[in-house]
Amino acid sequence: MKLTFHGADQNVTGSCHLIECQDHKVLIDCGLYQGERELVEENAEPFGFDPADIDYLLLTHAHLDHCGRIPLLIKRGFTGEIITTAASRELARLVLLDAGHLQEAEAEYQSKKATRSSHEHHKHAPKPLYTVLDTLNSLDCFGRTAHYKTPMMIAPGIRATFLDAGHILGSASIFLELEELGTRRTVLFSGDLGYNGRVILRDLSVPPPAQVVVMETTYGDRLHKALQPSIEELYGAIEDTFRRGGNVVIPTFALERAQEILYFLHEGVAKGRLPVSMQVYLDSPMAISATEIFERHPECYDAEMVRLLKARQDPFSLPGLHFTRETAKSMALNEIRSGAVIMAGSGMCTGGRVRHHLKHNIWRPESSVIFVGYAARGTLARNIIDGAKTIRLYHEEIPVRAKIFTIGGFSAHADQAELLAWHRQIGNPERTFLVHGDKEVMEHFAKKLTGTQVEMPRLHQEYLL
Repeated sequence: MKLTFHGADQNVTGSCHLIECQDHKVLIDCGLYQGERELVEENAEPFGFDPADIDYLLLTHAHLDHCGRIPLLIKRGFTGEIITTAASRELARLVLLDAGHLQEAEAEYQSKKATRSSHEHHKHAPKPLYTVLDTLNSLDCFGRTAHYKTPMMIAPGIRATFLDAGHILGSASIFLELEELGTRRTVLFSGDLGYNGRVILRDLSVPPPAQVVVMETTYGDRLHKALQPSIEELYGAIEDTFRRGGNVVIPTFALERAQEILYFLHEGVAKGRLPVSMQVYLDSPMAISATEIFERHPECYDAEMVRLLKARQDPFSLPGLHFTRETAKSMALNEIRSGAVIMAGSGMCTGGRVRHHLKHNIWRPESSVIFVGYAARGTLARNIIDGAKTIRLYHEEIPVRAKIFTIGGFSAHADQAELLAWHRQIGNPERTFLVHGDKEVMEHFAKKLTGTQVEMPRLHQEYLL
């Protein structure tokens, strides 16, 4: 029995871990690297294993940094079965098709750029990591559906139980029971962990005792702001911006964050904290589709969300809500000078429509940009949060004059206290492998763990179980 690490090792993206047991090879996640250019370039590198040798892929959830290299895996030879929850299957289809389209668009842009610079460069114009067709082919590999707390025999000697991780719709921790040559081992993969008491989703499942734990440490060095003060800060930022006569731009992750913010805006209007006349634009085709997927999966909802739906109240709806799928409607938003809340992707401002809205609003002192999610190093969002005086967008240097708000209480990730509480519930695992975190964050978190041997694996490092 072996455990090997092929992504999110001493960094926060590209999750990919490999279990070997009884001649079967099982991947947990196959994520895309995001953020700094050096990281992004890792996506095209060899996986560290032969994709054709992999029998199964167990997917914890549908964020790109956990599922984004699946089409590349298939393109390079994987013909096995992908197993995940019903909600994750739907969201992964949406996310991966969008990623395939973006890969093609980026390759076409780079090709044109190379053609303009010289014929020699044109010969080496980059190809997309994978195409929309590659993505469609990868969807054929999705097989059995996992149900929370229901053990599945993946293969002889490998049993998996998906547990509610409370991170995004359909997200799971995965508990593996392994048996080989009379030896039994239990391994628990946290996936990305949410936290208890959030709106929309149920609380995390209590993790079972396990001998080996592989856990994320995204926020292993800090505590989040409390949720209710964060909601009030959101309302205050919107009111302040409207008083100043500007627009609010919220860079939004299409999965979970967009739906949570819609939920809180709905609540703000219902309670009289925000004006009924407020105009909200969800300018993200993916977020619009994701919202429709959310409404199809009540099995993931908490009691309050179920109550709202039974009362025929749509918690994602507002009197002044507009969905803007078409590009022309998105462009028309740039003519609005005040009174609009514009939610657009991507959350880290690395691409998508939000960059156009920043171009038209971030130079205006009366407008505001509200960040409500994680921003990786090297991303435009992180540069703005860190106080950049100017930003470069579409070949222009644009001054940052808008008011910048960073509201941390909406994170979909558990903070240090919540991560430690989850780990304590497991008991005393023999070994704990820390992944999905910056190295200094992991080191800080490792000092808080007791009664377990802590490892911080490097890329492609292998361990015998």
